[in-house]
Amino acid sequence: MIISLIVFLVGLVFGSFLNVLIYRLPLGISLLKPIGSACPHCNYKIKWYENIPVFSYLFLKGRCSSCSDSISKSYPIVELITAAVTLMLYSNFWIGWEMIITISLFYVLIVLSFIDFKYRAVPDYLLIIVVVLAILVGDIINILLFTGGFVLLELAITFYIQNIKAKITQNKELENQRALGEGDMPIVGVIGGLLGVQLGITAIFLAAVLALLPAIYNLYSKKEIETAFIPFLSLGLLVTLFSGINLFTLFT
Repeated sequence: MIISLIVFLVGLVFGSFLNVLIYRLPLGISLLKPIGSACPHCNYKIKWYENIPVFSYLFLKGRCSSCSDSISKSYPIVELITAAVTLMLYSNFWIGWEMIITISLFYVLIVLSFIDFKYRAVPDYLLIIVVVLAILVGDIINILLFTGGFVLLELAITFYIQNIKAKITQNKELENQRALGEGDMPIVGVIGGLLGVQLGITAIFLAAVLALLPAIYNLYSKKEIETAFIPFLSLGLLVTLFSGINLFTLFT
């Protein structure tokens, strides 16, 4: 119990660092300078006791102590997700290099997910890092199989959208629309490499089902908002990895 609590608290600390990556990397801000965190609204340099993961957010009631502007709820959410994932992986892996690499992989997926959710685009070097980590602990053949297979599927669906659906609906905006984002393909490969064929397909199917929820909401609210798919792929991977749910044996 005590060890689990320590692991969870360590996860919160790493989650705080992931928040730095999520904020700075898309803006091209150095991770070394400036040292320490600052309010993005008033540039107030946050004191150490105001930067304790989750607890400081609750203590400050979600507002900057200097300008009283609201602090994004994504900060404690990232910290709690990171802590939970760290504890789950620690509880299911032997302590060793494989656990460290797997935890690191999921940390990168968390960063990618939140960047994708905010910007609908992700840095290519983060995709390379997550694929390399997957190769170290997964099956490179399945990584290539899933990536190649979904590239072909994406090309086929994109061709249908741009050349058939666009003409049927007479919607010229569809002529430039793609089925999946380029950043989704490496994550699909990572899922296949970590889970294998059956569980990999299960995770991707689960991600697609979950992604329908915001898509349906956007449709009924008449909002033209592109759905970020990497968060759902990451969630599908996490759920399938720990639940072991398999579509191919679910009804047998």
